Order: sequence, then structure tokens, then C-alpha cells
Amino acid sequence: MTTTITATSATRVSDSDVHVVPIALGAMLMGTRTPEEESRRILDHYLGEVAPRFARPDGTPALAMIDTADCYCWWEAPGEEGGHSESLLGRWMADAGARDRILLATKGTGWVNGVENAWKDGEADWEYARAHFAGASAPVLERSVEASLDRLGTDHVDLYYVHVDDRSTPLEESLETLAGFVADGRIGAYGWSNVRTWRLAQIRALCAANGWPQPVALQQQHSYLHPRAGLRHGSIVSDEQLDYLESHPDLQLVAYSPILKGLFSEAGKRGDDFWAMGNYAGPDADARLAAVDDVARETGATGNQVVLAWMLAQDAPRVLPLIGPRTYDQYRENIAALDVELTTDQVERLDAAGA
Repeated sequence: MTTTITATSATRVSDSDVHVVPIALGAMLMGTRTPEEESRRILDHYLGEVAPRFARPDGTPALAMIDTADCYCWWEAPGEEGGHSESLLGRWMADAGARDRILLATKGTGWVNGVENAWKDGEADWEYARAHFAGASAPVLERSVEASLDRLGTDHVDLYYVHVDDRSTPLEESLETLAGFVADGRIGAYGWSNVRTWRLAQIRALCAANGWPQPVALQQQHSYLHPRAGLRHGSIVSDEQLDYLESHPDLQLVAYSPILKGLFSEAGKRGDDFWAMGNYAGPDADARLAAVDDVARETGATGNQVVLAWMLAQDAPRVLPLIGPRTYDQYRENIAALDVELTTDQVERLDAAGA
């Protein structure tokens, strides 16, 4: 017996009637570290070769889910503000005539005020950036969504995220503005990213009290490894957040960095000195990495593919992994996880692994 998605099984987003390819494609590096020609090659394959394999229950085609943000990628291009990814996607969608086959997601609020100052000794200064995010006030959201629509060359985005939770702006102001975007058709729905569970509860309560549409998606860092003991981190899914999501199936978990920069396939990245490992390192992570390695040997898949396949087998809550490849080869490795079959025993062993 196997637990695997089939060649015709799409993923339902939250409790909507929207169905997408079970692995979403992140475009963060497109237009900067990933040159335009290679970006288009990835996008063409995802839309033309992968998406047609998946269908909604009524047999109509699933959508190719592509994710970006207005700030992508200022830190890869000194002297610029971002917008590279959105602009590239806009050009590609126009050339490919692809807009109606895509669930297009973008984000605002993570743009950096005074971005020209967010550099130190030739490197991006993230301490400065985090202290100067544009935020989620009504004027900022209005400017941000209009600029994104212009770069993307479209009159609407299907999913619009508050990229960085803004505690300095009253939630009522942000939510009323987002509700207005839904009402006027500029966004189909909205979500939140990099946010604590208690804030999600506040958001939902305010929406219910004011008759505003509820958020449909939560985009957080989520992978196979458990966060290390004692970690306090607003961007990484915790046990409490998993419990909250399991109780609210209308809020879709979209998992960014699901393969943690590829460390499941590259043992050399698993040391404490590799930054992506820092939030997870410890005996529990060692035990879970060993389980991934065992299943990879048994299946002939790579470690990254095993982790993505394991995520696709989760149903409490359901997970929509979001890959963000830098190269076409990385993309092909990751998307091939759609064809990896895990037995029930293998999934159970992966679930149970840990110190």
C-alpha cells in the first residue's frame, strides 16, 4: 500500500473550490540570481508539463500556483528596491498567455523603506531591513497592491499576503483595507505570513465581528525537522500553530523553505555552521535526518524528494509545499517529488522519528 498523490490528484486550497498543482512554485530568485532565460525555462515546464497532469474532481484542469512578492529581490541587486520577480512574471505571463491558468500569489508589507541604507560592507543589512519594513497601513497596502498589479501586468492577483506581520498598525485598518481589495476585485483572497498564532486568532475574530472575509492561507517556514527546543520564532510553524491549523481547515498552510536550502539531499549542509540548520540543530534533527536518509535509500529518491513527498502525505493539517529553486536542475529534482511513492510504513517511520 502506498501513500502518494496520483497523476490526476490536485490540492484543494483551504475549503474553496480552487484546486492547484500539489507543489507550488516560488519565484523569489527569478530575475536576479536566476537569470530570465532560466526562469522562463522553469516556468514553461511547470505550466506546460506539470500542471496538465493534475485536475479538479470535475475533470477541469488544476491551476499552476506561482508565488512572489514585491520586495523580491532587493538583497540580490544593490541599489534597487525589488520588484524584479514580479516584473519577470508579468513579461512571461504576457508572452505565454498564461494568466488564466495560474493561481497568482504575491505579497506586500515586506518592502524596505530607505532600502539604499540596508547595506553594510557590501552585504544586505537584515537588522536594518527588519526595522524598516513598509508595514500594513492602509496607504502602504494601497500603494503596494497597485505597484504589484502594474509590474505583473494584470488587473488582479488571486492571493495577496501580508508578508510581514505589522504590529504597529491596528489590525482593523489592515483588514478593512484588504476586505476592500477583495470587494473591488483587485485580489481574490488574502493571507498572512510570518505571524504568531495568537495574532491569527485576533485576525479571525475581527473578521467575524465586522463581516470581513477571512484569510484563506498562512505562509510560514515549515519543514520535516522540528524547531530546536526553546526556539522562539514567529516565522516557523510550531506545535501550537499546527494544532490551530488542524482546527481551522479553511486556513491553508503554505510551507516555504520546505527543504531548508537543500540540506536533506546534501549532507554537507547539515552542520551547525550552515545558517538554514541553526533553528533545528540537535539530537532530534539528527534522528529525523537519519530517517530521511533511510527512506531515500529504500526508494531511490533524494532526501529533498522524500521530505516533499512526506509533506504531500500530511492531512492534519494539509500542507502545500512551496519550492523556490535557484536553477532548473534544482527545480527538476524538487518537482520530481510528485512521482515519489512512500509506503504507509515509511510515512509512519518518518512521522515517528526523533530523539
